[in-house]
Parts: sequence; C-alpha cells; structure tokens
Amino acid sequence: MSPVTRGIAETNSPVNSLHRLLDAVLIALGTVWALDFTPGVPTEERLALSAAAILVFHVVAELSGLYRSWRGTRMRGELTCIALTWAYAVPVLLGIGLATKYNATLNYESKLGWIVFTPIALMAGRMVLRTLQQYLRLRGFNTKSVAICGVNDLGLQLARNLASSPELGLRVHGFFDDRPESRTSEIPTKLGKHIGSLDELVIAAKRGSVDMVYITFPMRAEQRIQQVLKELGDTTASVYIVPDFFVFELLHARWTNINGLPAVSVFENPLYGVDGLLKRVFDFTVGSAILACAALPMLAVALAVKLSSKGPVFFRQKRYGMNGQEILVWKFRSMTCCENGDRVTQATKNDQRITRVGAFLRRTSLDELPQLFNVLEGSMSLVGPRPHATAHNEQYRSLIEGYMLRHKVKPGITGLAQVMGFRGETETLDKMQGRVSFDHQYIREWSLWMDLKILLRTFSVVLGQKGAY
Repeated sequence: MSPVTRGIAETNSPVNSLHRLLDAVLIALGTVWALDFTPGVPTEERLALSAAAILVFHVVAELSGLYRSWRGTRMRGELTCIALTWAYAVPVLLGIGLATKYNATLNYESKLGWIVFTPIALMAGRMVLRTLQQYLRLRGFNTKSVAICGVNDLGLQLARNLASSPELGLRVHGFFDDRPESRTSEIPTKLGKHIGSLDELVIAAKRGSVDMVYITFPMRAEQRIQQVLKELGDTTASVYIVPDFFVFELLHARWTNINGLPAVSVFENPLYGVDGLLKRVFDFTVGSAILACAALPMLAVALAVKLSSKGPVFFRQKRYGMNGQEILVWKFRSMTCCENGDRVTQATKNDQRITRVGAFLRRTSLDELPQLFNVLEGSMSLVGPRPHATAHNEQYRSLIEGYMLRHKVKPGITGLAQVMGFRGETETLDKMQGRVSFDHQYIREWSLWMDLKILLRTFSVVLGQKGAY
C-alpha cells in the first residue's frame, strides 16, 4: 500500500539517474535498430529521431511517475508503468514525425519494429537492474535504516514484511513509542527491539541514524501523529504513515485521488485499466481457441442430449454477473426440469432429476462448455467466481458476510474455489463460506499467471471427477 504522508521529498538518487540513462540508451538503440529496416537513412536523421524519442519519453515519464522510487513495490507495477508510458509516448512521436515529415520515408517494418522492440528492451533493462539491486541489497549494499514509530500489531506486521523481503534493502533500526510496556505489544527478538521514546526517534533522525520512519499509530490517534510529524519535519528523514486499514476486510485496496484529496478503496474491482484489457484479451483469445477445439465434441454432446430425453438441448439460467447484474448463463441441459425461478434446488448425489447423459456431463463438466459463448460475448470470464443461481444468491447474501463481493469481477467457467476442493454441491453453510473465502482471495490476488494455473489445474480436477453430480 502506498504511503499517505511523507516528511520530505526524496531527491534524485544515483539509481534514479541510472534508470534514466539506461532508458535513454535503450531507446536510442531501439530506434537505430529499427531504422536499419529502412535503407539509406542518414546518420543525422537517426540521431534526430533518437533524440526526439528520448525527450518525449522522459517528458511523458515525468507525468506517469515512472522515475519515482519503486522500492518496496512489485516489479509488475513498474513494468506496467513502462508500457503505459511508451503507449502514451508513441502517438506523440508519430504525430511529430508526421508533422515534420521525418517518418515519411520510413517503411512499415521500421515503425512496427520500433514500436514493439523498444518497450520490450526497456522492460528487460529494468528487470536486469532490479535483479542486480536485489543481489546487492541481500549483501548489505544500497540499504536504508528504518525506524518504526509505534509498538503495536501493525508495526510488528510491517517489521515481519520487511524481514521477509531483504531484497528491498530496508533494515529495521528499531521501534519507538512513548507508551509503557503494559500498553504495547511484545516484540519478538528476531524483529528488533524497543529502542526508546518519540523524542529519541527525533534525535536519531537528526543524527542521521535513521533514513526512513514509518508511523503505525492507529488513525484515531490524530494528535499523536501530528505531533510526531511536526517534530520529524525538522529532520531529513523520509516519513511515511501506514494506515491501520487491516481492521477492515480489504478486497482490493488501491489509492485514488479526488481533486487533490486522497482516498483508499476498500471494496474494489482489481481489473481496471490495463489489467482489465489484458484479462479480456486473454479470455477472448484462449476462449476462442478452446471453442474451436471443442466444437465437434459439443456437437456430439448436443445430439446425445437431444436423443436421450425430452426437452431443449441448451438451458439458460438466470445468474448474477459482475456488479450484481443479471445474466443468462448457457449450459447443456442435464436434468428433466429447468428450474429458473425464485427457488432452485441444488443438485445432490443420486438426484432423480438428472438424466443418464446429464450425469456424465455433470461429472466431466461438459455441461459447462456452452458458457464459452458467455465468455466471448463478455458476460463471463474463463476464470472467476462460479455464478450461482439468483435464488441461491438471495439465500446466502444474508447468511455470509461479504457474500456479494464475489460479484466485483465477472463470473468464471472455473475458479480458485473449484480447484481448491469446493466444486459441486455446497450442502452446508461451511462449504459455501469456504467457497466465498477462496473467491475473495482470487479477487485480492488476481493475475494472468493465476488464471493460467487455475485453468491447468481444472483439467486434473475434472478428470478426478470429485464433488460434481
């Protein structure tokens, strides 16, 4: 989670300058390499195009915040910022080239190679630098001394996070708090020790023994926080406030800004911006490929359903989609009835309503294949919380806290809960709570890599034929 308040702005570090220099070199190399696809480009034109690309990229990078400190953040965020910065810089550069006619003589291969290769080179360079930084920090180089202001559960959790990530180069100097031991948490020896009072923290910061201060007082202690900030304002230490938002059930926390006023999301859809686009492209591409491979088997299933029992081949049932909007989910009919009202009875073992063909379809999850059409139209995803009948949603939303939060993302054909043992009937409240818990975990920790792992694990779960009838 990003800091809310800092005592003093960081100045440009040697690492920051190295990032800028490396990006400039890689952009120049990418430009020169791409121009080789166009014969006869003079040297002065190569230099002018390289300089323009470097200048525009760095201007956009200042707006996107690419050269801020990424210490303590995941690499994925930094790489995404590089991609976005380049995506904004390219139209500007192409527009300048069109206006000045600098790119009029460049062929298609040069332009495409430059657009594609340069961001790949930039991201690869940043990954190499990160790896080098982690290697050096693990050996004691490029480290910063951290003081934790507040001997409480949040402060201890912060210390644990820092101890488990030595590659961040943040070394805990110690804890500082004015309260007596009877009112503070016990500090495990491996996490550090209570060094002294807040006055001693200020002295240590002025002396230069502490580079960074993390204030972990609860949000209700406003006066204490303001007093500490006032004292630390006379030092050059970087100061951060770590809000105690852990008291809430954060579904997907991120900072936002409302005309200068910071706010943090508590319940939020993680698939916004680039992440949402990437997941949609993944769903459409992989879903189309699966549908193409499954077309003939689906035709055979349709014939089997039609010939084995009376009724339609397909069954469209009302479910809740993203943000609780009602959608119609496609399935092969596997029962003699098609319940779709205010009351829907879950299928159970040896359920008399299930047809012979339907029993096989449900065990192998072949009845779910038509939901690929839902994926392609955009109402569902390949991976996500499984959609429940609307009647079940209305039943469980009053019994399970946070139940409806599973609808912050699109429902999926498969999900984390299903590969973790919660596939099929949920005949007890505990089982449904377990499923919802894994749905929340999926939303908090989502990534394309997680989607791919869940898809692969789904095949083994289906082959095992456990839990579905």
